[in-house]
Amino acid sequence: MKTKIISLLTIFFVCTHAFPQVSYIDYTSPFHPTVNKSGMVVSQNIESSNIGIEILNMGGNAIDAAVAVGFSLAITLPRAGNLGGGGFMLVYIKEKNEIFSIDYRSKSPLRSNLKEIFNANLPQDYNSINRDLVRYGYKANAVPGTVAGLLSAHKEFGKLPLEQILQPVIEQAINGIKVSYDLHEAIKSTPQLLEDKESKNIYFQEGYPVPIGSIMKRKDLANTIQLIAKNGTAGFYQGEVAEKFDQAMQNNNGFISKDDLKEYTVNFQIPISTLYRGNKIYTQGPPSGGGVTLLTALNILETYNLKKLRSDSTITYHLIAEALRRGHNNRSHYVGDPSFYEVPIEKLLSIKRTQELKKNLRFKKATPSSKIKPFEVIHESKDTTHFSIIDKDGNAVSNTYTLGHSFGSGVTIPGTGVLMNNQMNNFALQHGDSSIKGRSASLANKFMPGKRPMSTMDPVMVFNKNGELSLITGSPGGSFIPAAVLRVITGVIDFELDIGEATMLPRIHKDWPYVGLEYESTMNSSIAKQLNKIGHKMEKSKTMGSTQSIHIVDQMNYGYSDLRRPNAGVAIQID
Repeated sequence: MKTKIISLLTIFFVCTHAFPQVSYIDYTSPFHPTVNKSGMVVSQNIESSNIGIEILNMGGNAIDAAVAVGFSLAITLPRAGNLGGGGFMLVYIKEKNEIFSIDYRSKSPLRSNLKEIFNANLPQDYNSINRDLVRYGYKANAVPGTVAGLLSAHKEFGKLPLEQILQPVIEQAINGIKVSYDLHEAIKSTPQLLEDKESKNIYFQEGYPVPIGSIMKRKDLANTIQLIAKNGTAGFYQGEVAEKFDQAMQNNNGFISKDDLKEYTVNFQIPISTLYRGNKIYTQGPPSGGGVTLLTALNILETYNLKKLRSDSTITYHLIAEALRRGHNNRSHYVGDPSFYEVPIEKLLSIKRTQELKKNLRFKKATPSSKIKPFEVIHESKDTTHFSIIDKDGNAVSNTYTLGHSFGSGVTIPGTGVLMNNQMNNFALQHGDSSIKGRSASLANKFMPGKRPMSTMDPVMVFNKNGELSLITGSPGGSFIPAAVLRVITGVIDFELDIGEATMLPRIHKDWPYVGLEYESTMNSSIAKQLNKIGHKMEKSKTMGSTQSIHIVDQMNYGYSDLRRPNAGVAIQID
């Protein structure tokens, strides 16, 4: 009997060691994606993500949800979410297997002129002007495109009635949101809000930012959204709201007229694209230069086998930096509003141009900016926001929009709750000055009335080798946007990381013609030292971007909200 017991114990011991238990809780990464098969919304505020899911649960599609999320972020994330700004949207319709781009970028008012803004002749008198005049206040405002963009997407691709989609948003504005620490601090660090009476009344109480934990209700904004829900674009660009815009502009020497509002239109385009390791990468074309930067960098990296390298190796960072620098060179000269300037997209993204840019790229030495010739700088705000959405049928939206600076120009149009952009700041005011390197002298982006300024926003969709949608992503971050998105794409495709790991890889940014290589503090310090040794002037940066992504693998959605900014979140339909 004793022998049998020993034998059984021996068998048990051998079996448990020969076939060790594989536990589900042995996670490979601390950055856990949210997983499901149905609808998913990923945005920079979880309350807005939840409203998107509410719309999907009503039977709406990804486009219906995008409209609700876009309006909701004006309440939950007012420093970037907006009705008074503009942006770009990619829409994928699964049934037709078609992808569309919607350009709803803000544009300069028809009666605006630089001499009246600055009381100077530009570009000759550039050094004597006060640039704050196109950063803050009414003269900084370009004609807003957000409402037209979201509603055009709905009209073309939506399923549910607009009033039904916007009702939860109206209720959110009426009932108010709880002020988070992040919102409180953002208001606290935005002095231009105090310079505008209407904004001061909304965002401050007795001279102090609205307190953490208090409820911020938006009655005027709710009324504006109700008019839009009832009357469509006419509820914003004509009638009562347009009258309030016109009166405010006249009272404050602004340029936007009722005609500017009435005549604003969006542009439906074919997105620009490239092949990367057999994956088709789609993004926004001009007037965005961010897409050109991203695709140029991918074209260069395509010629190197990154899979042989680690995601955090010195050579990986070096190649990404050199590719980004060349991408920014491409966008700094010949990207502008295609309605005013013929942008040579095919040449900028051609094999010939890629080879030309690669010619002096070295593995062990950073390339001086003087050696990267233009195919022939404006300080861009990081305060933009992005959201990604997919519905149960596979339709998808990738949307990036902005007010420009945090809380835009600081101006709120009285009686509307609409916070305004400062996109007049994004034109190249030194255009044509041959002594200037960088985007501030770009002829393509020179100021003209009725023109859309260049942007770095680049919403992205990736389709795998089988032609299936595999990644939806995008980011805020000004000129850092292409770097943030590039890091996610290469993390997923080259290093086969899940979307959480790819999102949280340390990021770098290398612009042109600037010398510095900016890097996040999470980068290994020894790698930073090695990069410095080979000629990159290393400059520690704050966090870069805030990607909101959905990775689709084997018909499963893996959503991840970047941890770099608080309050973001993934919301899902229950399978």
